[in-house]
Amino acid sequence: MNDWLVDRPAGKPLARFLFAHGAGAPMDSDFMDALSGALCGHGIEVVRFEFPYMVERRESGKRRPPNPMPQLQEAFLAQVDHWLEKEDGLPLFIGGKSMGGRVASLMADACFAKGQIRGLVCLGYPFHPQGKPERLRTEHLEELQCPTLIVQGTRDPLGSAGEVAGYSLSGQIALGWLEDGDHDFKPRKVSGFTREAHWQAAAERVAGFIREQLRES
Repeated sequence: MNDWLVDRPAGKPLARFLFAHGAGAPMDSDFMDALSGALCGHGIEVVRFEFPYMVERRESGKRRPPNPMPQLQEAFLAQVDHWLEKEDGLPLFIGGKSMGGRVASLMADACFAKGQIRGLVCLGYPFHPQGKPERLRTEHLEELQCPTLIVQGTRDPLGSAGEVAGYSLSGQIALGWLEDGDHDFKPRKVSGFTREAHWQAAAERVAGFIREQLRES
C-alpha cells in the first residue's frame, strides 16, 4: 500500500480534500472508497492517508488503538504541510470520517487563520463516545471560526439529530442530515433509503459546500 491514495479528476480539480479515516477502519474501507470516488466525480481531488497506528496495523496485521490525540494532530499537520508544498494552486480542505474529522476539527482554526485551508468537512462526527452522551466532544466547536460542514446520520449513536439539536455550536458550522442513517450513514431497510444513496448524497453535500467556499473567497 502506498503512503497515499489519490483520487484525481480527469481535468483540473476544483480543490484538494485531505481525507482522514476513522478509528477502526483504514483509508481503503468501503466508506472511504465510496466517498472518495464520488467526490472525485464532482471534480475534487481526494487524498487519503493513514495515521501512524493504522500504518503499524497494516504492517503487522495486529489491531492497534489510535495514537494519543497530540500525535494524531501532529501526523495530520504533517500531511497538510506536505500537500501545501505542491504549490499547484489547489485550494485545500481538510476533514475525515469520525475520528479523522475530529482530529481535523481540533486543528482547523489554526490552519484556517494561517490561510492554509479553506474549510473543514466532518463525516459522521463523534460528538460523544457511544453510550456516553454526557462526555461531549463539542467545546471547541462552540467557537469554531473555520467554515465547516458536518454530515451526520439522524440516528448516529455518536450524535443523533435529537442530541445535536441541543448542542451549542458555532454559526460557522453547517449540518447536513441523512435520514435514518447510522454512523456509517447506513439506514434501516424499512426507511426506504439505501447506504449507497446516502453516500452519494453526502458527497453531493460536501461538493456543494466546497464550491460555496470557493465562490465566497
